[in-house]
Amino acid sequence: MIKILDASALPVEKILERSDATFDVSGAVAGIISEVRSRGDAAVREFTARFDKAELDSFELTADEYEEGAKNADSRLVDVMERAAANIREYHAAQVRHTRVTRERDGIVIGQRVMGLSRVALYIPGGTARYPSSVLMNAIPAKLAGVGEIIMTTPPSKDGTVPSSILAAAKIAGVDRIFKLGGAQAVAAFAYGTESVPRADKIVGPGNAYVAEAKRQVYGIVSIDMIAGPSEILVVSDGKNDPRVLAADMLSQAEHDKNASAVLITVTREEAEAVSTELERQIPLLPREEIARASIENNGKIIITESIAQAVDISNQLAPEHLELAVGEPFLLLLSVKNAGSVFMGRNCPEPLGDYFAGTNHVLPTGGTARFSSPLSIDDFVKKSSFTYYTADALAKECDDIAYFARAEGLEAHARSVISRKGEDK
Repeated sequence: MIKILDASALPVEKILERSDATFDVSGAVAGIISEVRSRGDAAVREFTARFDKAELDSFELTADEYEEGAKNADSRLVDVMERAAANIREYHAAQVRHTRVTRERDGIVIGQRVMGLSRVALYIPGGTARYPSSVLMNAIPAKLAGVGEIIMTTPPSKDGTVPSSILAAAKIAGVDRIFKLGGAQAVAAFAYGTESVPRADKIVGPGNAYVAEAKRQVYGIVSIDMIAGPSEILVVSDGKNDPRVLAADMLSQAEHDKNASAVLITVTREEAEAVSTELERQIPLLPREEIARASIENNGKIIITESIAQAVDISNQLAPEHLELAVGEPFLLLLSVKNAGSVFMGRNCPEPLGDYFAGTNHVLPTGGTARFSSPLSIDDFVKKSSFTYYTADALAKECDDIAYFARAEGLEAHARSVISRKGEDK
C-alpha cells in the first residue's frame, strides 16, 4: 500500500524525503576498470562471459549481421519508430547551433566554432528490458550534432545476439557501428580503448548501478552525459482527475525498477484515497507486478496539499525527472515550475508520450539533479572553441593597456608577449 502524507501535518523534510536504496559498488567497478585498462580484450571477454553468460569471438557486429538483424524487426514497430524518429529529429533540429562570428570590425575578428564530437559511444541497457526508444533518443541528437562516428554498445543475449528491435532502431537513427558489450566493462573499454574496441570521446546513455558508477569513475578520461539514477514521476493533480488514470500514470514509471519512485501531489484526500485503491487494483494486472509493487511500497507516496501553489512548490523542491501537471489550465502553472526534467501538460499528456513519441528527449536528470541539469540535447554532442584575430594596427591600439593589466597581476612575461609586437621588450 502506498503511503499517504498530509503536507500540513508533517515537517517538510519528511515530505521531501527520498528513499536511498543505493548500494556501494565503487570497489567492484574500480576492479573491473583496472582489469580492462591493463588487459584489454581479454578482460572484457572474461567479464562478458561472467556477467552476461555470453562467449564472444568478436565484440562487434558485422555489417551483414547489423543489416539482417534490423530487417527481422516487427514491421509495425519499425513504422512506429520511424514516425517517432521524425518527431525527435524535428524537436532536436531546432537546437542545432552553428559556427558564428560575434565581432568583425576595426581589424578584429572574434567568434566561436561549434563542432560535433569525433566519436560517441551510446550505452543501451539490456537485462530485464530492452529499450529501442533509448537508441532513438541518444543517437538522433548525436547525428544532428554532426558526430563523426556513432557507436552503440548493448549487452548481448546468452547466444551472443542483439534483439532485432534494437538493431532496427539503430538503423533508423543512423548508428554507424554496434558492439555486444554491457556493464562496467563496456564503459571501461570505450573510455580507454582496447585492441578491438575504439576509444570514445563521450559515453552517453543509462544503465544499472555498475554502469552509472563506471561512468563516474572514468569521467575526465572521457566525457559523460550524466549519472542516471532510478526513474521518477511526480503528478500534480487539482483533484478533478480520474483516479484510474492517475494510478496508471504512476505505474508507468514504477514498473521500470524496484528503486523507481512514483509520487502524486493532490489537493483532496478523497482523490488520494481513490488513487491508492486504484493502485492496489492495477498492480496485479501488470506483467512486472513484483517490480511495480516494490517501487510503490518502498518509494511511492501521495502528498495532500492545501493548494496547487503549495503542490508546485513541493515539486520544485523535489525536482523530479518527469512532472505531469494534471490540471485544467497547465500553462498558467508552467512558469512556476523551476525544477523538472520534462513537463507534461494537462489531462491528456501522459509521460509515455515523452518516452516514445512526442519528440522531446527521455534522457533526463534524476535524483533531484533537475535543479541544475538538463535533458540530453544537441549540446551534449558538440564542443566549442573560440577564435580571435587582430591586425597589427588593432593590437597596437590596445597593447599598452593589455600589458598594464598583465603587470597588475604580476605576470611580466604576459606583458612582454604583447608589447614585443611593438618592437619593445621593456
